[in-house]
Amino acid sequence: MATWTRLGARIVCSLLITAGIAQTRLAEPSDIVAQQAYLDELVRRSIEKNLSGQRSWHLLLHYRKDLLRGFTSEADGPGFFLSPEGRTNPQAELAATLAKFFSDELVGTSQQQAQCAFPARYRWLKNELNFDGGLLPERECQRFRTWMEAFDAESVTLIFASAYMNNPSSMFGHTLLRIDQKGQTEGTRLLAYAINFAANVTTEDAIAFAVLGLTGGFEGYFSMFPYYLKVQEYSEMENRDIWEYRLNFTPDQIERMLMHAWELGNTHFDYYFLTENCSYHLLSLLEIADPSLHLTDRPRLWVIPTETVRWVAEQPGLVSEVIYRPSRSTQIRRKREFLTEEERSWLGQIRSRSEAVHEGGFVALPAHRQAVVLDVAYDSLRYLAVSEGETPEIQRNQRVVLEKRSSLKLPTEEQQIDPITAPPETGHGSARAGIGIGWRAGEPFVELAIRPAYHDLLDDATAYAPDGQIEVLSARVRRYAHRDQIRLERLTLVSLVSLSPLDAFFKKPSWKASAGLETVPGDGCGLCSAYNLNMGAGGAIEGKVVGRELLYALAELDFNYGEAYEKDYRIGGGGTVGLLAEPLRGWRVNLTATYLNFLVGDRSDDLRASLQQNVALGKNLALRLELNRRDRQNESVVTLNVYF
Repeated sequence: MATWTRLGARIVCSLLITAGIAQTRLAEPSDIVAQQAYLDELVRRSIEKNLSGQRSWHLLLHYRKDLLRGFTSEADGPGFFLSPEGRTNPQAELAATLAKFFSDELVGTSQQQAQCAFPARYRWLKNELNFDGGLLPERECQRFRTWMEAFDAESVTLIFASAYMNNPSSMFGHTLLRIDQKGQTEGTRLLAYAINFAANVTTEDAIAFAVLGLTGGFEGYFSMFPYYLKVQEYSEMENRDIWEYRLNFTPDQIERMLMHAWELGNTHFDYYFLTENCSYHLLSLLEIADPSLHLTDRPRLWVIPTETVRWVAEQPGLVSEVIYRPSRSTQIRRKREFLTEEERSWLGQIRSRSEAVHEGGFVALPAHRQAVVLDVAYDSLRYLAVSEGETPEIQRNQRVVLEKRSSLKLPTEEQQIDPITAPPETGHGSARAGIGIGWRAGEPFVELAIRPAYHDLLDDATAYAPDGQIEVLSARVRRYAHRDQIRLERLTLVSLVSLSPLDAFFKKPSWKASAGLETVPGDGCGLCSAYNLNMGAGGAIEGKVVGRELLYALAELDFNYGEAYEKDYRIGGGGTVGLLAEPLRGWRVNLTATYLNFLVGDRSDDLRASLQQNVALGKNLALRLELNRRDRQNESVVTLNVYF
């Protein structure tokens, strides 16, 4: 087998010599012959050292083992490969790369000489094969050199932006890399450059967006931009907290990572929301920096940003420091907690009527307390300008507040802004499996539950949005004792809930959407399977009578299809009222009542009530109790859940 490999490599080498070295700047026949011989030697030595089988080469070309035990690169742009077989043949690509290093031919999407288009490949092969500079001269690569000098890199920071429920592509959070320059301080790091991987979205249609995103219909590209632009987008516009993880990379590792980032400008990757997404490909860059990391090798059905942050944080010695950057909405919420009732009253008045800053009651406050109120007032006006538009009235109110604040001539008081949620790596695993026992209409059953992702309202909210739910492909399978029957009790394709507490400053609506399969009683089929689609919108109010509670109400539309219904379907509407509470840390309770009236198809109604409780026994262990009543049937189930 080795003989055939060497023979094939020499054939490829000979063809590449004709196409490659013949185009070099050296015109003397003796020089061309010498380079041909040297290329042949390099290919031979690369085969002897099995360089095409080494992990570093596979990382540089993004090779993954395929089902036929061969290799296929995840890179999808043809400009990334120098051999026609390069996407599936590591040795052919290595031989072609060596040949192109001798050539003046412009290659790749960036149209540069191969040494300049693929500097990380060149550096690695040079180190492994100890290139003779007389036979293989090194190119100047001025474009690449200028690009590297602009970074002036000293360290690398992994950035995690918390989940944003109102954007499907950001519901699980987002990660990117910041390249910190030498001499920067915490105050100037906003000016650093960031490396981001994202889909090039080509449609505004919601259904097409979902289908293309799930099936790889978008092309994903690496891009670079000033970090402050993302902070402005996340913190100001989307109200997302940011966590920054400073990574312990050496200068050589940082240089290697940036070299490869330059190479990635020659390709794109098919973008999949659940697998080859923003976080996954950033992990591959970290592996280039340190090949001993095996971050992308974990067997997962999908890759979730919070999980990737956890994987990075788990690496011994990789993270040196964690910094929290609160969004503007978090700052406002936290700063309000430092105000007295009187100061909060003045804050509300100033926000809606800035002339209140000149009234006697406000002026009578101590100057340093006036300053604190004015600082929060300005933050809230900025928030209002972004969320509702910068109207002339808002601009005038901002100007009046700033003028009054300036007249006090006092520095801004530093206040500790505690995060709403804990760092993402401290939360439970995003996958969950559970085993339970219960009774339905007096009949006992055993239940097995599985949820690949991600979090529901009852799960421990450490590191997760406390009032949000994202469940994908959650399933419950039951075996009823008397029926000797195993059935799929429920399959949730997707279930989304966003409960946003309303107050004078924050007025986002609450909403929900779900689709799946559920078991319902029917006259002719006993326990029947029915498809369900549900959507709702409403509002929520926060209280702190017993720890923290959220009272919410949602108007709903509901569609059902299955043999349990007359005409096999029904369409109707109604609503849900609920109370989500956390009396003690780790103990969450959700009490709901739902009424739906179906006027199309099977004319009927549906009244449901539920009391659900979840007690966290540890980071990745919980006990859940559910008491449900629907269609005049009672159901109770106790489940032990394990997260992973």
